[in-house]
Amino acid sequence: MAPTRVAIYPTSSNPPTLGHADIVTRAARHFEHVYWAAAVNPEKEYLFTQEERKEMMQAYVDHLPGLGNVSVDAYQGPTVRYAQSKGASVLIKGLRSTNDFHGELQQAIGNLGIDPQLETFCLFGRPDLFVVSSTLVREVALLGERIDSYVIPPVAEQIYAILRNQGLLPAK
Repeated sequence: MAPTRVAIYPTSSNPPTLGHADIVTRAARHFEHVYWAAAVNPEKEYLFTQEERKEMMQAYVDHLPGLGNVSVDAYQGPTVRYAQSKGASVLIKGLRSTNDFHGELQQAIGNLGIDPQLETFCLFGRPDLFVVSSTLVREVALLGERIDSYVIPPVAEQIYAILRNQGLLPAK
């Protein structure tokens, strides 16, 4: 099937992981263009700013193959309105568990109530990345331990630099 649509992969990842990168890479194979967008969830506390998260996402796009049709962006406000502003017809969601499914199902139903033309496509996490989460990355990084099994090296460097600048890790 030839790619025919614009898709949005909105994420509030804090930080983005190899699991997020896998989802956007797989989505990029099926769409003409994918916007990987750093979203803000007002119910979430962030260790990294939206701009820092966006920079990390850009590092994946710059360093991983198959992402030439992916643009990194950021937005605030309703995802449906952001998707409409980009001419997108599909939202991409990554699922790891039944908890993810239930949350995304509720969002998809709400989004259809706002825009019946905006579909939600769900991609399941790869088995080898299934347990990787932003929470795990943050917790391991805050211990000063290696996180290169969960993020690419440039992102690991960014995370450690930000944590040192915040005084959460000792200076090198």
